[in-house]
Amino acid sequence: MPAGDNSDDSKAPLLPINEPVESSSSSPFSLKSLISLKSFYVVLGPILCAIVCVFVKFDGPVTSRNMLAVLAWVFSWWLTEAVPMPITSMAPLFLFPLFGISSADSVAHSYMDDVITLVLGSFILVLAVERYNIHRRLALNITSRFCGEPVNPPLLLLGICGTTFFLSMWMHNVACAVMMMPVATGILQRLPTGPTQSTHIRDFCRAVILGVTFATPIGGMSTLTGTGVNLILVAMYKGSYPDAEPIGYNTWFFFGFPLAVLIFFAFWAILCLLYLSRGSSQALSAYLDKTHLKRELNLLGPMAFAEKMVLAVFGVLVALWMTRSITEDIPGWGTLFNGRAGDGTVSVLVATFLFVIPNKKRKGEKLMDWNECKKLPWNIILLLGAGFAIADGVQSSGLADQLSKTLDFLEEAPYLAIAPAVCLICAIITEFITSNDATATLVLPLLIQMAKTMHVHPLLLMVPGAVGSQFAFILATATPSNIIGFATGHINIPDMVKTGIPLKTAGIVILSLLMPTLGVYVFGLNGGVQ
Repeated sequence: MPAGDNSDDSKAPLLPINEPVESSSSSPFSLKSLISLKSFYVVLGPILCAIVCVFVKFDGPVTSRNMLAVLAWVFSWWLTEAVPMPITSMAPLFLFPLFGISSADSVAHSYMDDVITLVLGSFILVLAVERYNIHRRLALNITSRFCGEPVNPPLLLLGICGTTFFLSMWMHNVACAVMMMPVATGILQRLPTGPTQSTHIRDFCRAVILGVTFATPIGGMSTLTGTGVNLILVAMYKGSYPDAEPIGYNTWFFFGFPLAVLIFFAFWAILCLLYLSRGSSQALSAYLDKTHLKRELNLLGPMAFAEKMVLAVFGVLVALWMTRSITEDIPGWGTLFNGRAGDGTVSVLVATFLFVIPNKKRKGEKLMDWNECKKLPWNIILLLGAGFAIADGVQSSGLADQLSKTLDFLEEAPYLAIAPAVCLICAIITEFITSNDATATLVLPLLIQMAKTMHVHPLLLMVPGAVGSQFAFILATATPSNIIGFATGHINIPDMVKTGIPLKTAGIVILSLLMPTLGVYVFGLNGGVQ
């Protein structure tokens, strides 16, 4: 009788006595399975933490040493990916109380900062845009207007990259890359492949994929919601200087948008010089024209009620972001709530309407279902919370004061020499060592102390550091959007290096020129530059 039939028999043995017991060597929990590189990475964090606690001595409070030990643990797990990122991101919740840095309650507050709710609201809107294919309609509309007759490759490339740039301003980089890459590859599907593909067509394909890949982080620099690094910058500045005027949505836009536009056109010029030669128009005219794009657009049909309502909610949210605090003389709607309602509160409140407005096409359904929230990138949200918790811990533990003592030699250094160096260092770290968000989380607290040592406004160093950490334009593994572009098969590492090095250089030069000029004016840093 099968063993399953004896499951209710009290006399049936718990183990099959007639079958040989497997040796311990085949067990998934054998000693051999535990000895691996990944297992070493898991214990590396606690080992580094113990080494710091034993051998590092500070003149200040013991919590400063403990904070350094916790940083060694957390960042080793981040860099090696020994455990899933969400678990590493929650490590401060139990490590900070364990080492006496702060209580669990105070750490938990960092995971529900106003910036976190801002991200939540933005991601809910992204899910709505994806659900109703609004991104594809917008991309085809804009691209068809830039195609030209006959085909103008530089203008068409500008349309594709410009669409990506615009979408990335309002949503996370990864979400924008995921939505725009199928649009780009759909256009390239009209072109020949294999041995029949000419050099002009191959170079155009590379330019399009590189354009979408790199225009995504460039566009994200424009707004606070475009990338997590900008949000980390705002939160760390607010946490370190609670009495200072916080960086509002429109304040950042007035600096970030001109910066991003200049970098974008420099990027477009680089692509045209490297990949679009004089024969590109003739080679593409036989395969790609406005007729193809209009046919794709007609297949989508007229804009439905749901699409219009999602765009309306999106427009209302952007308008509220821009008008919460307009100028010192013209207060925004935020004054009605005495500053208690931030951009995050508004984002979640407005996004909630998507779960209330009915969908006329489907009776009984709303524009969004609560089950869609399962698709939210909770790993990114937890990473942001960990960044805020670490920033608070560096300050409250006294570690920031200890680190600032090592930067005394920079007191006499001119700002115009330090700012490009800071930007370059952050750009290198984010390329070869860790992610954009993790780079900003690691470097920004140090830049705050460096600014104190140099006697300059902290934003004069924090902004170059934050923006520089987004210049991940060389390696495929530097950012998820780079991986998405690399996975299409149209580009390789040499293509990314050939394009990324001049783009990174141009970005550093533009940022170094804008920060002490436009940045001083927008952020109100009077007399901040030495």
